[in-house]
Amino acid sequence: MAENKSCAFRTSIGGQALIEGILMRGPEKQAIVVRDQEGNLVEKVEELRLIKDRYPILGLPLIRGTVNFLSSMVNGVKALMYSADFFPEEEAAKPSKLDLWLEKHFKDEKLEKALIALAVVLGVGMSVFLFLVLPTLLTGAILHFFPNFPLWGRNVVEGLLKIVIFMCYLIFCSKQKDIYRVFQYHGAEHKTIFCYEAGLPLTVENVRIQPRHHPRCGTSFLFVVIFVSILVSSVVFGIWPMTNAWLRTLVHLALLPLVVGITYEFNRWVGRHDNALTRFLSAPGMWMQNFTTNEPEDGMIEVAIRSIELVLPDQKGKDQW
Repeated sequence: MAENKSCAFRTSIGGQALIEGILMRGPEKQAIVVRDQEGNLVEKVEELRLIKDRYPILGLPLIRGTVNFLSSMVNGVKALMYSADFFPEEEAAKPSKLDLWLEKHFKDEKLEKALIALAVVLGVGMSVFLFLVLPTLLTGAILHFFPNFPLWGRNVVEGLLKIVIFMCYLIFCSKQKDIYRVFQYHGAEHKTIFCYEAGLPLTVENVRIQPRHHPRCGTSFLFVVIFVSILVSSVVFGIWPMTNAWLRTLVHLALLPLVVGITYEFNRWVGRHDNALTRFLSAPGMWMQNFTTNEPEDGMIEVAIRSIELVLPDQKGKDQW
């Protein structure tokens, strides 16, 4: 994995890969750039309205992690829906009864909000179930046959299952043909941010030579969430021993905001520093990006360059991380 030795500074600008496009978020604006079926770049730029500006308490350390995570989920789903509209299915399917009911009872704007809310709830719910609930229930089922198994051993088994399930999920996603191009755009996003941080002109040639693994990637964030959840739950269950799988699941859910908050602060710290310690701590999450980033095509890099150009602040250095 290549390292970016020429980094001039760390930017707070981040992005998300879409369907044939990229969402880039800066300190003041966010931009969506999609390459449509005719090959043209379609741009959408919005001014950011941060909830912490209205409620400063939501911007405090440990609290802001959960707030920013949910905000990113909502914005990400909106952007995905926007990019998907440029690539309708070749043959429109007959509307289902649910589709007809939704169209009848909701106006377009309300329907969109309802679909976004549903997608966020399902996305968060699936992640929580796969990476927190399922490992706890599986551990309880396995160790039901070993009643004298030590509590520390239960924590180890549960932690290992979390990592195994997460790895299987990433590998499964990386093998899907439809996802491959999305992961190429993911690589283009990382490379472009690295190029900007290095202070180089944003050209396809300069972006191409950059690493595709970035320490502030969402893949790394999810891995650290799982790792932090293992540490936090080990401490909690070490102080208050619990063997009931359902009770442990409830405790895991109650601890989730704290786990996300700690992970967010960890990622901020790692993102600000580049030394032997931070490289060591971020190495597992960076390695995971081998499954979620692919080398992009030149056209994808052009999309990434345009998306970052649209969110660069007017005041130089305002996006300093």
